[in-house]
Amino acid sequence: MLILAASLAFAGMAHAALPAANPFAAPSTLPFQYPAFDKIHDADYAPAFDEGMKEQAAEIAKIANNKQAPTFDNTIVAMERSGRLLNRVSTVFFNLTGTNTNDTMQKLDRELAPKLSAHSDAIRLNAKLYQRVKALYDKRDKLGLDAESKYLLERYHTDFVRAGAKLSAADKEKLKAYNAKLAELQTTFAQNVLKEANASALIVDTKEELDGMTDAAIAKAATDAKARGLEGKYAIPIVNTTGQAPLAVLKNRTTRERLLAASMARGSRGGEFDNRELVQQLAKLRAERAALLGYSSHAAYMLEDQTAKDTTAVNKLLAEFAQPAVRNARREAADIQKAIDAEKGGFQVAAHDWAFYADKVRKERYAFDQNELKPYFELNSVYESGVFFAANKVYGLTFKERKDLPVYQPDVRVWDVFDADGKQLAIFIGDFYARSNKRGGAWMNAYVSQNALQGTHPVIANHLNIPKPANGEPTLMTYDEVRTAFHEFGHALHGMFSNVKYPRFSGTRVPRDFVEFPSQVNEMWLAWPEVLNNYAKHYQTGAPMPKELLDKVIASAKFNEGYRTTEYLAAAILDQKWHQLGANQIPADVLAFEAQSLKDAGVDFAPVPPRYRTTYFSHVFSGGYSSGYYGYLWAEKLDADTVEWFKENGGLTRKNGDWFRQKLLSRGGTIDAMQMFREFRGRDAKIEPLLERRGLTD
Repeated sequence: MLILAASLAFAGMAHAALPAANPFAAPSTLPFQYPAFDKIHDADYAPAFDEGMKEQAAEIAKIANNKQAPTFDNTIVAMERSGRLLNRVSTVFFNLTGTNTNDTMQKLDRELAPKLSAHSDAIRLNAKLYQRVKALYDKRDKLGLDAESKYLLERYHTDFVRAGAKLSAADKEKLKAYNAKLAELQTTFAQNVLKEANASALIVDTKEELDGMTDAAIAKAATDAKARGLEGKYAIPIVNTTGQAPLAVLKNRTTRERLLAASMARGSRGGEFDNRELVQQLAKLRAERAALLGYSSHAAYMLEDQTAKDTTAVNKLLAEFAQPAVRNARREAADIQKAIDAEKGGFQVAAHDWAFYADKVRKERYAFDQNELKPYFELNSVYESGVFFAANKVYGLTFKERKDLPVYQPDVRVWDVFDADGKQLAIFIGDFYARSNKRGGAWMNAYVSQNALQGTHPVIANHLNIPKPANGEPTLMTYDEVRTAFHEFGHALHGMFSNVKYPRFSGTRVPRDFVEFPSQVNEMWLAWPEVLNNYAKHYQTGAPMPKELLDKVIASAKFNEGYRTTEYLAAAILDQKWHQLGANQIPADVLAFEAQSLKDAGVDFAPVPPRYRTTYFSHVFSGGYSSGYYGYLWAEKLDADTVEWFKENGGLTRKNGDWFRQKLLSRGGTIDAMQMFREFRGRDAKIEPLLERRGLTD
């Protein structure tokens, strides 16, 4: 929607039609226009949205009906400046519906979805406005624009055409109907996933069924059950992925089986949160919309604007990895089966056994298990002495926590971020714990994005879903959670280092299959010796992680890579299978189609289910990753090659960081993404580093 590309703030008077008491009526007076969370109430959103849409509609009408000939300033820049009120409320509301939602906000979210869709359509399908954009586009080489301004004009033209600006009046009405319905269904899907996860928590009767979990974790399970009105029982919450963390420690096979079954049944077990019919409707409507716009499928439409460009390239990438990934997973399964047989288990490895026995195999092969690592991964140390330390070494950043700014939930923390010259660069918000009213997964968002046009500076947030420990207990992270922390901070750096003129290009506003690249690069510092030695210290004694344990961690880097690659590929393939369908090809049985799709692709290996099944795949049926989940692998090719560049040039140095920042992290979407990479690397990316990393070279 255009509102996401418009200005995020504007120094000006409160809009006359919105009471000054409404916290969105004027830009926040807090540093960097940080949101005044303590003054925002649920009742403030609806009037701010209503007035924000009216205000931007008036601004757009003025641009479209301008009697003067179109110029870059009176058309393109004017659109970039529009929607300041709508952006203020949208940014806060949609971030908080993901992090701290409630029934009132969810109801408003459902009501807003079609309204905002119609608002966006009214802009992008405005014939007069498009003619002004096209007139400028047609003579773009004669306007004397600088490179960023010229690219902005080209992007606006592309955005309008892809949004349907060239359609007939009748077809525009059809498109508006599609967009409104899709917005409504996507919102419902997301809300169903959250509600279904809460409703699917595994309830057990006895402490013995949780054998293997720590005393603190069992106590928390009892507390969670009591909160559900089930005193005396134990509750294990379900997170968004198919795999569930307790599967790695639960000794009771029946409990493991029940837990995974609860996870995998989400959205397909009947009841009010069943998503199967929604999936069919979404797939059909997306296909019909794509056809109306002149594309063979929704995937073809979406990929045209990504670095991959078309379905052929994506299908080729996924197919190239499928066979070696499953081959590795089968080898790993054979090793797990040996461990089961050695214990005289008397059963064949199943999906609910994998994590538990993989740790046993890891322990036997490398003489350590994952639980040995957790005492060295205390949350404060991971961030302050790990994530922030690496950012200081590579980019010269420093961080100072502050307690005076308001937060939307008591566990949320805030830091000022200072550049190497001592000048404040950004504000960073950390929201690390899982909550029942917070969507699953991990993500970054910007509350305020940098742009020179408005003079705004970044306010960037990272969100994780680490289980909150019992009161008084330290937050000890798994290796994967630490990796996620470094990953998400890579996104944060992309947002904080943004140095662009126009809001449309700020920070992470790059193609979806490119956006994961900088974040994946930042994962390299997780196990970089100088960084890891600085943060991986025992939470009780302060003793550093023993070198022999670190050596084992590094040696085991490719362990279980067959599983990790296969579960990811299965999900990415499902995304493509659903979105490469024509409108007349939508299956009657969602789960049967899922099973057949995995079989056809050669990734139907029962011990390794997809990372997300169709009915709870929020990334693609409610988030921004439809036809784009392949992007993690696509971006990892660039990432793996970039890690090689860092190693070739001395690793953890300011010189390297400054080059990466200058050539890539600071440039947002101001030039073609692959051109940006080539300017940084000096060539196109090679595939070999990724194959080596994934253990797929044999």
